[in-house]
This record gives sequence, C-alpha cells and structure tokens, in this order.
Amino acid sequence: EAGAEVMRTAGARSAPATVYNFPGNNCISVNDEAVHGIPGTRVLREGDLVKLDVTIEKDGFMADAAVTVPVGKVSEEKQQLLDCAERAFHKAMLVARDGFRVFEIGRAVEREVRKSGFSVIRELGGHGIGRTIHEEPRVPNFADSTATAVLSEGMVITVEPIIAAGSGESYVA
Repeated sequence: EAGAEVMRTAGARSAPATVYNFPGNNCISVNDEAVHGIPGTRVLREGDLVKLDVTIEKDGFMADAAVTVPVGKVSEEKQQLLDCAERAFHKAMLVARDGFRVFEIGRAVEREVRKSGFSVIRELGGHGIGRTIHEEPRVPNFADSTATAVLSEGMVITVEPIIAAGSGESYVA
C-alpha cells in the first residue's frame, strides 16, 4: 500500500489496477516468477531476487518502470543473471533509436543473453506505451523477423529484457 500512497500523493494511480483490474497497485515478482506477481504477505529472504514493476497513469498518460533487486547477498548465478540483464538492456539502448527496427532491439538482447549462458523468455518483452499500458509496437527480446516496426522520434516504448537461468520456457500460474 506504500506504492499506492506515493501515487496518490503525486496525483497518479496504478495503471494495472485501473486498466486490467489487477489485484495490486504494483507487480512484485520473486525469484522464478518472471512478471506480474501479485503483492501479498510472503516474507522475503536473503538471496531472493525481487522484480518491482511500477506502472502509473497520470493525466491520461502511462509510465512504466521495472527493476530487479537482490535481497541481501545472492548466489553467484543470480548475480550473473542480474548483471546479464543490465548489460542486455544497455546493448538494446544502442539500437533503440530513430530509424531502427524493433527486431534490432530483440537481437541485441538475445545476443547478450545467449553469450552469457542464459535464455530469454520469448513470450514476454517490451511494448509501446502511452494512453494505455500495452500499445504497439511489440518489442521482443529475441531476433524476431516479424518485428518489423521502425522506431521514430517521439515513440515511447519499454525495453524489458526478461531472462531466465533455465530454458526460458514459461507458464501462467
């Protein structure tokens, strides 16, 4: 509820709760939960990885930000996963520019992730954002030849390297 209070103070509101009737104000995912975790009473423990995804609506526009943070000291593999996601994001930023195709963002993410021995979760990725949360274009985390949208000045997108230490296969719980 702290997140909701910060939003209210800023004159904003939770976009997932408003648009999708999401049962929390923010998405909080722990360890192998990739995205869209529902906040609850779970107790975090040393070594957990926590994904915080905050999407707000203010004055008819959406903003989306996410970060993964370690709880205390994490295993070497978890730290490598965190570092890889950060590197993949920065590689993607090099091609998230006017005139580039979103395919190139996905290719940059996938190259960095595979080079580091991890996997992308192909079903999840970034997206356009503006008047609603999920707009075109879809921004994949892999070299998807169907992702042909060309970025142009003024477009607003999210770049979200969602990666895994395992196979990258996912399921909805």
